[in-house]
Amino acid sequence: MQCWFAEHQFTVLVLAAAKVGGIEANNSYPADFLLENLKIQTHVIETAWLSGVRRLLFLGSSCIYPKFPEQPIQEETLLTGSLEPTNDWYAIAKITGLKLCAALRGQYGFDASSLMPTNLYGPGDNYHPTNSHVLPALIRCFHEAARAPGRGAGTTVSCLGSGTALREFLHVDDLVRPACLLGSVGSRGQ
Repeated sequence: MQCWFAEHQFTVLVLAAAKVGGIEANNSYPADFLLENLKIQTHVIETAWLSGVRRLLFLGSSCIYPKFPEQPIQEETLLTGSLEPTNDWYAIAKITGLKLCAALRGQYGFDASSLMPTNLYGPGDNYHPTNSHVLPALIRCFHEAARAPGRGAGTTVSCLGSGTALREFLHVDDLVRPACLLGSVGSRGQ
């Protein structure tokens, strides 16, 4: 990887790569979520630092915050309570990436910042029947119901859960501009 970085001589890098999935995927493959995300993050962040990348923006996830934080969530609530058990392996990996950026910034002055977006959706999303996030899963259910033979305007779709859970969603295009600004201007916070 260092040769590839040296060949391309990046000055700014946005790390958005991750193994992601919904609740069922997280519950079914906890070791994969932890191992693969730790490998991606540590290799890319360390190689960026060693290769002279001037600025790195690490995209984490809002799932790193405790399960029941006060709203609106404040950065200071990180690591103050239990994580949501359905995605704690992914969250632990993302917390590690955030802390690695902070450690390299503090010890070596590496300009690494972290951004924790909420649930993202958009083109190229994962619409897998059991391993997708909630919004693509809902879109798939509605699409399949609308296309099913004999279905019409009175078609219903049943969703799991109590209906009390609150979610925030952000279209990936609405993340691009702030991420580019942070990547180009830099940020000294986490």
